[in-house]
Amino acid sequence: MLLRMSTLLLRTLREDPADAEVPSHRLLLRAGYVRRAAPGGYTWLPLGKLVLDRVTEIVRAEMAAIGDQEVHFPALLPAEPYRTSGRWTEYGDDIFTLADRKGAEHLLAPTHEEMAALLVKDLFTSYRDFPVTLFQIQTKFRDEARPRAGLLRGREFLMKDAYSFDLDEAGLQKAYERHRAAYEKIFNRLGLDFTVVHAMSGAMGGSASEEFLAATPVGEDAFVGCTACDYAANTEAVVTRAPVAGDPDAHPVLEVHDTPETPTIAALVELANTRALGGRTDWTAADTLKNVVLTVRRPGAEQAELLVIGLPGDREVDLKRVAAVLAPATVAVFEDWADHPELVRGYLGPQILAKHSVRYLVDPRVVAGTAWLTGANEPGRHAVDVVCGRDFVPDGTIEAAEVRPGDPCPACVTGELTMRRGIEVGHIFQLGRRYTDAFAVDVLGPEGKPVRPTMGCYGIGVSRAVAAVAEQHHDERGLVWPAAIAPCDVHLVAAGKGPQLDAALALGERLSAAGLRVLVDDRTHVSAGVKFTDAELVGIPRAVVVGCRLADGYVELRDRSSGERMELPVDGLVERLLDEVPGTRRDRV
Repeated sequence: MLLRMSTLLLRTLREDPADAEVPSHRLLLRAGYVRRAAPGGYTWLPLGKLVLDRVTEIVRAEMAAIGDQEVHFPALLPAEPYRTSGRWTEYGDDIFTLADRKGAEHLLAPTHEEMAALLVKDLFTSYRDFPVTLFQIQTKFRDEARPRAGLLRGREFLMKDAYSFDLDEAGLQKAYERHRAAYEKIFNRLGLDFTVVHAMSGAMGGSASEEFLAATPVGEDAFVGCTACDYAANTEAVVTRAPVAGDPDAHPVLEVHDTPETPTIAALVELANTRALGGRTDWTAADTLKNVVLTVRRPGAEQAELLVIGLPGDREVDLKRVAAVLAPATVAVFEDWADHPELVRGYLGPQILAKHSVRYLVDPRVVAGTAWLTGANEPGRHAVDVVCGRDFVPDGTIEAAEVRPGDPCPACVTGELTMRRGIEVGHIFQLGRRYTDAFAVDVLGPEGKPVRPTMGCYGIGVSRAVAAVAEQHHDERGLVWPAAIAPCDVHLVAAGKGPQLDAALALGERLSAAGLRVLVDDRTHVSAGVKFTDAELVGIPRAVVVGCRLADGYVELRDRSSGERMELPVDGLVERLLDEVPGTRRDRV
C-alpha cells in the first residue's frame, strides 16, 4: 500500500480544537484521523480508518482463534424483544427510539443480547448443538446526555460483542475464562497498559463481570488495587469490610442536645468537643452518622421514591456507586425539602424514618451495636448514643460511600487500596439465564428433558480502543502509534524537490512492493519543517527522510518512539525495514 500526502484526504491542524478536552481527542483531530460530524459522532478519515481496521482485524483474529463464529445483526431493531426482556424501560433515555411509518416502535441497538438469544432459539433444538458462541463487530448507539472526549464518550461507536451459550454453569465458566484470556491477548497486541478489575453488571444483568481498564489520568472510571495482593476493582464494585456487630443494649440511653448552627459535620464535631457532648471531647467526623436524602425513580414509574442513606460523617456519598447498585433505577439528590417537613434539613436522624415509611439503607460500617452522634430531627438539635439495632433498624445496607486511598483491602488482611483512573475498553459478563428465561430458550437435553442454556456476554469498544491507545501513546509533539495498529509502517519525507522527491517516490514504490504500508510526503507547497512537524504529529513508527545525503547514497531513519536517528545506505533500506517491521512478508515466510 502506498499513500501520497499530495492526494490524501488529510488536513493537519497547528492548534488544538477548542472543544477537545483530552489528549486523544485533540491529537486525533489535529493529525487528521477523524472529524466531528455531529455531537457524539465522528467521520473516520483515511488514516483513522486504517487504524480502526487494524484494531478490528486484531479483535476478529483473536475471536476466531477461540472458535467464536461471526454474525451481523441489524442495528435497527423492533421494540418487542426489548420489552420482553425489560430493557426497553430499563435503558430509559439512554437509547434512541423511533417509530416507522406504520407506527411500530423500534430502537437503534445499544447491544444485542435479545437478538442473540432469539437466534439461538430459532436455530438450535438439541444439546448436541452446544456450546456455541457468536460475535459481531458492528456500530452501536446510545443517547449519551453529554457526549464528550471525542471517541471515548460518543453516541455512535464501533463495538465487538460476543454471546456464549452453554448447557450448564461449568460450560459458562470455561467460556468466560476463554474470552478473558483472549481479551488479554487483544489488549497486549494493541500495546495497552490495562488492568482487569471486578465490576458491576448494571443493566446487562448476570452474576459476575470484569472490566478491562486502560490506565490514564483522563479515564472516567476510578479503580483500586491492593498494596499486598492482586485484588483490583472498579470503585463501584468495591466491597466494604464491615466491623463485628455488638450488643445494642450495651450503650447509654439516647440523649438529645441543643446544637445550634451545626448543619454541617465539621460544625457539629467542633461543638460536640467544645461542650463535651456525651462526656467526650474526642469526637471526630467518623463518629457521626450522616443521612443523605436521595430520590430513586424505577423504570416506567410515574413517581420517584425517597431513599435515605446513612454513612459515617467522614465519608461522602458517591452517586455513581449508588446508581450502580440501584440500576436500572435513576438516582438524584433530593431537593423538595418544603414538601417534606418531617425531614429536617441539616438535622436529620434515622430515628423517625420507619414511622414515615422512608426507606433507609446504611453503609456496611453501620452495624448493630454501633452508637452514633446524629440528627435529632429537630432544628438545631442532635442526639448522642443513637444505636443501630436499638434506636433505629435499617432496611438494609448499600455500598454508597466514596472509596479512598488507604482504605483496607476487602480481599486480604494487610493490604491497603490505591486508586487510579482508566478507560473501559472491554467488559465480560456471566449473564446466566436472564435472556434465555425471557424468551423461553429450551433445547432437548441428553436425558430427553428440556434444558435451558446459560449465557455469557463479552464486549470490546473497538473505536474506543483507538482513542485509548492514543491516550497512552503520545508525547508533546503528537501521536506515537504502536507498530501493530499504525496506519502505515513507514513515513517517507522528501525534504526537498527534484531528485529528493523523485527518490522518495521511487523508494516508496519499492517498499510497497515488498509488502510494507507506506505514506510518502510528496507535497511541494510546504517546507521541510512543516513536513517534519506533521510526521511527528501523525505518529507513524518509522520515518525515512530523503534529504541532503541522498547524493552520497544515504537517507535518515527516525524512530518515532525512541527519537533515535541513524543514517543508512539507500540500497539496504528495504531489507532493514523488512527485518524490523512486524507482520511483513518476511515475517510470514
